[in-house]
Amino acid sequence: MSDMRGGEAQGHAFPHLSGRLDNGTHILPVRVYYEDTDFSGVVYHASYLRFLERGRTDFLRLAGVDQSTLHADGEGLIFAVRRMTIDYFKPARMDDILTVETHTADVRGASLVIAQRILRGEEVIVTADVRVAAISGGRPARIPDDLRGILAPADQA
Repeated sequence: MSDMRGGEAQGHAFPHLSGRLDNGTHILPVRVYYEDTDFSGVVYHASYLRFLERGRTDFLRLAGVDQSTLHADGEGLIFAVRRMTIDYFKPARMDDILTVETHTADVRGASLVIAQRILRGEEVIVTADVRVAAISGGRPARIPDDLRGILAPADQA
């Protein structure tokens, strides 16, 4: 029996599960399941929040940011969503294959803005701008320079 801790648990056995990075933009495919929809088969609005969170998490993972290490059992640096602006343009439906695109739009002292889109094919169905605060010990914390270098958009690098 395989030990699912370590590399396999971190996605190394199935690296495609984390999507891919393409010129600073993270691309994550997502299939819409029954559990993501309301009674009519249309994606429930809160399900998009989960899709977006997966995109942000895997973006950090593929950028080389190990959130488990950052968190350090609650004593390290964590990222918390401070504000999110979402625009819903078109509905997605059960069995749709969606693409979540994620990239850093801005990095400040203790926060960053992450721009995201959810597409069905070439059609943009949702956009989101997410301001994320860096927190350590329950207080805002400056993003360390090495992490800032990893997350900075090309025009800020």
